[in-house]
Amino acid sequence: MQGEAQIEVEGLTLAWGDVVIQRDLSFRVRRGDVFVVMGPSGCGKSTLLRHLIGLSEPAGGRVLYRGVSLWDAEPEERDRILRQVGVLFQGGALWSSMTLAENVALPLREHTRLSPAEIRELASLKLALVGLAGFEDFTPAELSGGMRKRAGLARAMALDPEVLFFDEPSAGLDPISSRLLDDLILELRGSLGTTVVVVTHELASIFAIASDSVYLDAEARTITARGDPRALRDHPPNAKVGRFLTRGEAPAPPEGEAR
Repeated sequence: MQGEAQIEVEGLTLAWGDVVIQRDLSFRVRRGDVFVVMGPSGCGKSTLLRHLIGLSEPAGGRVLYRGVSLWDAEPEERDRILRQVGVLFQGGALWSSMTLAENVALPLREHTRLSPAEIRELASLKLALVGLAGFEDFTPAELSGGMRKRAGLARAMALDPEVLFFDEPSAGLDPISSRLLDDLILELRGSLGTTVVVVTHELASIFAIASDSVYLDAEARTITARGDPRALRDHPPNAKVGRFLTRGEAPAPPEGEAR
């Protein structure tokens, strides 16, 4: 159901050894959201993503998918949850020695019992969904940066995940390619009903695609703002968030808030 919690984060603490990166993170990602995790470089955005997709165990708190705690679940249940998750990493993470069709086919071969012909057909379909029909036999080296990102997205979508995660999707792209990728994210969310979580600090993308967001403060080491980023830009809860969302002089903070 649209609007129900797909992911719930409760009191999450991220740490490397004794060094706390972020603490007491709590938020909900609703089904069908394009949810943005934003903040300056080095604040822990990508570290949070690693905890959400099962690559790093939190120092405290919980991550729940539809009410099931990811890190408290039995290994088989955790694997089942994570098969409903697709991830597009910054570089696309494609195997350079494989064609695009072979890259997209990898999760299908590992997690399904489909025949080679069916896998090839599905790989072609996923590539077509991201605008790469006819590029099945190309290698990543033969593509532009934007096309490699789209190919990585096709592979992330191979198992029809309920949630797609993007780690700095605009990194390394020119403004036109970045805008095309933003449009594709919105198109896929609309046509497939996929919930999307995006880690980024790029304002153009944030304002183009986000329906909800949290801001990670590098100094406070916690969330200091949440909500629609356009509303946060127009009515910032503090000067730091305002400066981030305007890349300049922030609108006046609420009365009594220190600058």
